[in-house]
Parts: sequence; C-alpha cells; structure tokens
Amino acid sequence: MRNQSVTREPPVVVLPEIDDLVSMEKPREVLKEAENIVRLMFDETSFDFIRSVFDDILTLFAGKYPDFKRCNTRFHDLQHTTDAFLAMARLMHGAVVEGKPLNETDVFLGLIAALLHDTGYIQREDDHRGTGARYTLIHVQRSVEFMKLYFDSRGFSERDFKICSCFLECTDLDVEVCDICFSNESYRMLGQMLGTADLLGQMAARNYLEKLIFLYYEFEEAGVPGFASELDLLRKTADFYEMAKVRLDNDLNGVRHYVRAHFRERWNIDKDLYEAAIEKNVAYLRFILNEHPEEYRTYLRRALVKEWN
Repeated sequence: MRNQSVTREPPVVVLPEIDDLVSMEKPREVLKEAENIVRLMFDETSFDFIRSVFDDILTLFAGKYPDFKRCNTRFHDLQHTTDAFLAMARLMHGAVVEGKPLNETDVFLGLIAALLHDTGYIQREDDHRGTGARYTLIHVQRSVEFMKLYFDSRGFSERDFKICSCFLECTDLDVEVCDICFSNESYRMLGQMLGTADLLGQMAARNYLEKLIFLYYEFEEAGVPGFASELDLLRKTADFYEMAKVRLDNDLNGVRHYVRAHFRERWNIDKDLYEAAIEKNVAYLRFILNEHPEEYRTYLRRALVKEWN
C-alpha cells in the first residue's frame, strides 16, 4: 500500500488582545503592570511616588478630592485615563529598548502627565451647570490649570510644571506639535508619546465603539459642531481613524511604533497589539455601518449603550 503524503495547514497563531495581558477595567491591575514596566527600565527605582499620584487621581475621579466633583463624563472616564497611562508606559519602555536615552525623571514625568491629562473634565464642587463634558473644547487648558494646582500642593518645581504642561498640549488635536516650545528633544519625544498614548489608549480599548455613544452626548453638551446624531458620529469615526494615523505618523513623529519593541521585550510578542486592536475595532464599525446602519446599537458588542434608552 502506497503512503500518501498529507498536506498540513500551518497552525493558526492567535495573538492575545490588550485586555488579555492586563485587566484594563481594573485600575490596580493597570498600576501593577505600569510598575512592572518601569522596573524593566530601572530595576532599583522606588515606585511609591507614582503610586501616590495614581491614588490621588482615583480619589479625584471618585469625587473625594477636596473642592471637586466626581467624574461625570462617560467617554472621558477613569478607564480612559488609565488606558492612556499604561500606553504611555509601554511607549517609553519601547523607546528605551530601542536605545533612546530616557532617564528615571523623564519617565516619571511622562507617567504623571498621562494621569493628569484629562483632569480638565472634572467639575469644581460649586459648578452646577451640566457635566464636565461642556468643557470639551477647553479641557486641555483646564487640565493644565488643575495640574498647576496639584503640582503646587505636592511640591513639584516650576520647571516640572512647564515640562508637563507642554506634554499635555500634545493631546490637543487642534495644536501643531511642532509649534510647542520644548526645552530639548527628549521632552518633545515624551510629548509626542503622550499625544500618541491618548489616541492609542482610547481607540484600542475593547469597549471603544460602545463608548462612542457617550462621546456623542459629550460633544452635544459642549456644542462641538459637525455631528448630527449618534450614527453620524459613528460614520465619521471610521474616517477619523485615517486622520488619526496621519497625526500619529506626522505631528507625533511615528513614536507609536515603539510599542512593538515593548510587546516583544515584555511579552515575547513581536507585533503592535494596539494597531491590531484599533484595526479590529474600525473593521467592526465599518461592518455595522455597511450592513446594519439602522440597528447599530444592537450590534455594538456590550450593553453600555442600553443605559441611554
């Protein structure tokens, strides 16, 4: 009997997703992973100060920080901040792996700026008009103002404040990063990383598409023009991805590619998992828009949007 050769298909490699590596909805797990990443760069460092700033941000978003209300924006919520925080840690680690000379102070300032970058959405206790969403168009300016208040209370130097305020400006989509005055190129790179982390963190999130419904109502309250309905925002989000890639690769100088070195070094995965997650989200959004535009809420993958019914 003649042996027959059997053609075997190569095994399908299933890559983990961002949430498979870290439980992104659990702030303490995010903080723990950020500490792990920092120790890959500086194994002898103390993480206590970053941990204390992180705790202050949890207190702020929970409405327990003196003179401030709890966070009441559903898109720009605590998870968005912790998503950006971890993305920032990953970008900086990837840069160090690739030979960029970041020191411990640089990394700590980058992490602190990430934690503070959307504090401008938080209302003061005596602010009784609407929600923090009404500050959408000026939230970066307000975040810088809160950072000044916070830095003064924690004893940061004026130099640290100026450095981090420039980092925050890089998250403003209306600002040309090349126009921001940085004192050196390392700080410029860190600013570009924060602008990148802000975009990657939100667009790669597993619940990004569902939360776009909340973003529509934040925009509506703020009077942001150009979005006629929830569905209109979903349609324009698909196009926003292409515009975001231009900003990521031009204004933000392509620093997003450092995350691949991070995933390779930290997890032995030689792939940009943020890019993979974003493309998966956008592909699913296009499927909804093309095949089920009248039932878009039904096809969003979680139950968050039901709260708006």
